[in-house]
Amino acid sequence: MQLVHGGDWAGYRAEFGRDALDFSANVSPLGLPEGVARAIMAALPTADRYPDPLCRELRAKLALHEGVPAEQILCGNGAADLIFRLVWAQKPRRALVTAPTFAEYATALESVGCTVERFFLREQEDFAVTDAFCAAIRPGVDMVFLCQPNNPTGQLTALPLVEQILHRCAACGTLLVVDECFLDFLPDHALHTAKGLLGEGDLVILKAFTKLYGMAGVRLGYALSADTALLEQMQACGQPWGVSSLAQAAGLAALEETAYVEKVRALIAEQRPRLTAGLRALGLRVLDGRANYLLFQAPETLGEALRQRGAVLRSCANYPGLGPGWYRTAVRTGPENEQLLKLLAEVLE
Repeated sequence: MQLVHGGDWAGYRAEFGRDALDFSANVSPLGLPEGVARAIMAALPTADRYPDPLCRELRAKLALHEGVPAEQILCGNGAADLIFRLVWAQKPRRALVTAPTFAEYATALESVGCTVERFFLREQEDFAVTDAFCAAIRPGVDMVFLCQPNNPTGQLTALPLVEQILHRCAACGTLLVVDECFLDFLPDHALHTAKGLLGEGDLVILKAFTKLYGMAGVRLGYALSADTALLEQMQACGQPWGVSSLAQAAGLAALEETAYVEKVRALIAEQRPRLTAGLRALGLRVLDGRANYLLFQAPETLGEALRQRGAVLRSCANYPGLGPGWYRTAVRTGPENEQLLKLLAEVLE
């Protein structure tokens, strides 16, 4: 089976008999917070009971964290689960996504027979979303996905343009889905979130614990929307116990990890420009992304050569709008980034 995403540590271990230096998954390089690990252990005695299907305690704490009413929050088994629940609830006939962007939007849309239109971002504009995107939103487009910052480009769409996109969607009877799963890595994330636009139009915001808290294996995400009826439909479009009791306990503990979050943000802010400069010093074209990952161009053979040396990047050859020779690398710790640059230098010499 051909996997679409990065982070396939198990496949690498099966092939090489060891673990890789993995830059293919965009999760916190500091690992699972100790407080979260302790909370999961403490919750183990409750594993014989069904989890709360409504995630009541977690939603109450998220409401305080996000500054929105608890009834405007729906928790799920990661953001990907919520993408599918949303699409299954709405069953759009036609939808618009950017290209390149996260693959699960189109996968979910196609699972209900939806026609997926792609708005190809311009390489000469570093794949930035511009106001030209608004012109592609028209009556008959039922749903629009906007990744903020975009995966894999790391490009951030200015909030006034997000508002313009939302107003265009409202005029066309279109639901806008803004994926903010990577936004909280930014120290100034509060200036860019679309939360202030909830209630101004049909808007769903996706968020996740996966990336910022290093909880990819726990599977926990949530959706925000002023349309509580839509959230109830999403809740019904999937198994009733979508979030395990261990994941709920992990989420409650993660929201207490404010020092950990500040440490992660500071690390990414320090290391991203250093890694960018190191890649450019090797003669590679690197986009000035704002996220905890970087998109760059290199020889098509780079990925496999690195795999043989024990490091894994995310090949972007399967992203519509990109192709062979485009790679995404996570921003990790200083020593890990230096190790990657050393291996790259060996491969490219």
